Amino acid sequence: MPVEAALRAVRVRYGPLEALHGVDLAFPSAAVTVLLGRNGAGRTSALHALAGIVPLSGGRATWRGRDLGGQSAHRRARQGLALVPAERGVFESLTVAENLGLGGPGQDEVLDLFPELAALLDRRAGTLSGGQRQLVAIGRALAARPTLLLLDEPERGLAPAITARLHARLLSHAAGGRTVVLAAQSLPHTLTGAAVVHVLHRGEVVFSGEPTEATDLPTGLSAGLPRLDGNDGR
Repeated sequence: MPVEAALRAVRVRYGPLEALHGVDLAFPSAAVTVLLGRNGAGRTSALHALAGIVPLSGGRATWRGRDLGGQSAHRRARQGLALVPAERGVFESLTVAENLGLGGPGQDEVLDLFPELAALLDRRAGTLSGGQRQLVAIGRALAARPTLLLLDEPERGLAPAITARLHARLLSHAAGGRTVVLAAQSLPHTLTGAAVVHVLHRGEVVFSGEPTEATDLPTGLSAGLPRLDGNDGR
């Protein structure tokens, strides 16, 4: 399976603390990859390292075979990479319509996916609930029609039905040639169609494989790690 992007022996530090300890992660092209791990496992740091939000203290990030060293987050975004952060993903002083407009030409597609936003277009994003803000942040990224989409726990604050709708669209995007990387604490049943699952634990990769394999890890490996969530898709 061709690789769209990768982290090779990547280390990320925040002051004296090292969040990633030389991780190797490969994200296949035209597929959904899920990064699993509990809080503090290094999922967010991995996404931020790929997006250029944090500097690397070791290793390298690549995209389409090119080393991303020295490329700013803005330049990566212009080349087709979009990141939906877990928090503060909207411009609070702008309206919902203005936020979506910053994404790009795919606003109609976003409203088709999230009709809940139609009645909120004139509202300032800062006045919305947490779940509504999440929809706006995801919608702006989707409107940009990125070739590489990174999402950090996008299900936060979303109803199960909306989460399932989002996951179906992400799988559809991957089938159409786009690459998606999604970070979550547990594997939603609505994403068992993902191509690859990586499990991070305390800044290290402890498992990489197919979703079905992640549900049947050896006892010593699975202890304390995320499990398949077959209940509500969150």
